[in-house]
Amino acid sequence: MKSKAESSWGRQRSRGFTRAALAGAVALALGLARAPGVLADTFKFAHPGDSVVGVAFYVKSRKHDTLLDIGRQNQLGYQDMDQANPKVDMWVPGDHAEVLIPSLYVLPNTPRTGLVLNRPEMRLYYYPPGRPDEVQSYPISIGREGWSTPLGTFSVATKVKDPTWTPPASIRAEHAAKGDILPAVVPAGPDNPLGPYAMRLSIPGYLIHGTNKPWGLGMQVSHGCIRMNNEGIIELFPQVATGTTVTIVDQPYKLGWLGDDLYLEVHIDDEGKRKTARSVIPDSVANAQGLQLDWKAVERAVAENTGLPQLVGSRRSSADRLHLDMIF
Repeated sequence: MKSKAESSWGRQRSRGFTRAALAGAVALALGLARAPGVLADTFKFAHPGDSVVGVAFYVKSRKHDTLLDIGRQNQLGYQDMDQANPKVDMWVPGDHAEVLIPSLYVLPNTPRTGLVLNRPEMRLYYYPPGRPDEVQSYPISIGREGWSTPLGTFSVATKVKDPTWTPPASIRAEHAAKGDILPAVVPAGPDNPLGPYAMRLSIPGYLIHGTNKPWGLGMQVSHGCIRMNNEGIIELFPQVATGTTVTIVDQPYKLGWLGDDLYLEVHIDDEGKRKTARSVIPDSVANAQGLQLDWKAVERAVAENTGLPQLVGSRRSSADRLHLDMIF
């Protein structure tokens, strides 16, 4: 029996299919757990006003899969898979376990330009210049406690292929305390923690880069830098020009429209950030003309904290909603 949080995505009507979702749907039809060759989730907007993209779907795991394996093939990280599949074992889901691929997103409330990173969901969005109807999405890792990834608006200062890594004295001391002696400079190659490409930000000491530890995607594990899987950084690096804006925000509650339907996406990793359902929806939205808001759905989305957008309201007439319910 699926939870209300898991099943509510099935009521949404997606405007535009992603490569990952399409490959995943094919994988589902074939009884496969993974969709090979998937890089970015690339979404097209059918309407400029839409701010919800993608589609969620189920796949069947195979005997030797972990949720991280399945997530990586669908550009999802640890947190994505863990939140969406609370009843499935992360490391041993078993053969033919039903696994939810939560590739449905409310876009962060920011200008749609350059790179946008939302820390609570550990996800990076890229808006390619000259393509206003498109957004790309990648899972990331961010800084752990004491090494927070900074908030603010920055830019890509320099781009480096095959970067070397010069660990700061503080990191060398941290590793030395554990008996791990780091060299002064780590050369480029498969053991380099920066991966094959790095983009240095305008704030000194912070980069967007690949990794030699892809299983850490979707976790707070870095020293403040933004890690991507190597497939992602290889695809993104040539698209991003020096000077591209990088906006880093903290938005644990995201509201967005898909046509006439209103969705709420929740990512609470700190109980201090938890809000009441009434305070999550701004008055300007709650009192919008023609909107029928389902407060119980809002309360459920906040309480369940699945990281998956939940349908919480609609501008459709009662007749329209009845017609759609009969269809779907």
